[in-house]
Amino acid sequence: MLQAMIDIGSNTIRMAVYEIKDGHAAQVMKRKHTVGLSAYVRNGVMQEEGIRRAAEVVSEYRDFLAGMGVKNAIAFTTAALRNAKNSAEAVAALEARTGLSIRVISGEEEAAFDFAGAIHDLAADDGVIIDIGGGSTEIILYHARRVARKWSLPFGSLSLKVAYVKGLLPTPKEAAAIRKDAVEAVNIVCGELTPTKDGLVACGIGGTFKGTCALYRLMYGLPPETTRMDPRRFGAILAHYVTPHPPKEENAVRLMLATPDRIHTLLPGLILADALTASLDCREVVYSDSGVREGYLYSEILRT
Repeated sequence: MLQAMIDIGSNTIRMAVYEIKDGHAAQVMKRKHTVGLSAYVRNGVMQEEGIRRAAEVVSEYRDFLAGMGVKNAIAFTTAALRNAKNSAEAVAALEARTGLSIRVISGEEEAAFDFAGAIHDLAADDGVIIDIGGGSTEIILYHARRVARKWSLPFGSLSLKVAYVKGLLPTPKEAAAIRKDAVEAVNIVCGELTPTKDGLVACGIGGTFKGTCALYRLMYGLPPETTRMDPRRFGAILAHYVTPHPPKEENAVRLMLATPDRIHTLLPGLILADALTASLDCREVVYSDSGVREGYLYSEILRT
């Protein structure tokens, strides 16, 4: 059986197709469009232009699936539409234009799906999973491979960019404002945690950590299979780009190579990642490509 998943996120709209056999799923293809839905929110309201753009992409995916004979398709959306004041109206309009039923995933559900997706690839029995999306951030503390605590923060890389950064890259003043508000929010939800003796191992999922891992490899001359990062180096990476002037040529090249479609959102997301990993006392970050789509698949489809 072929199963398609359409993930309408705050920054990207993605489609993945899985082949399911004997209770196991293997991804056979994936596509994405960088739409930046969070940027279409004005005064908390999702604008018609954002709904139209999302409908175009989802309709393209729908037509592709129909042409390939894929009959099983599930569409869901996260922070950009979930947090909009006109969420119900925007989702209804999107459903009417695409002919697909669209599930709005709550922050609690998103964190649970993140855990279900990531835990399959994790070797550590204890740690924390951090998913920095475009419009929200999910944090899951786990012990003995079970969820101990989970939080959802109402901001992500794109919403931080829209709220704080006027140009392409954040200025030192803009970066300081992002960090200040991020640290305050993190301390509110995570401040009661007791630091561990040796520090936590964090699993980083989502576009910010994917781009950060690519930039990390280029910055430190590491092989392409590297997925482990020392979060104490995040500040040093940021120092190359958060300056009063454009970055040096070699650093500009690294950023363009690492994440050509996320240049505008990577640094706000990395500032948040730096603040989060410091507040959570993380000694290492391991990037994982599994996340909410895989978690939805494991929890809602393979379970049945």
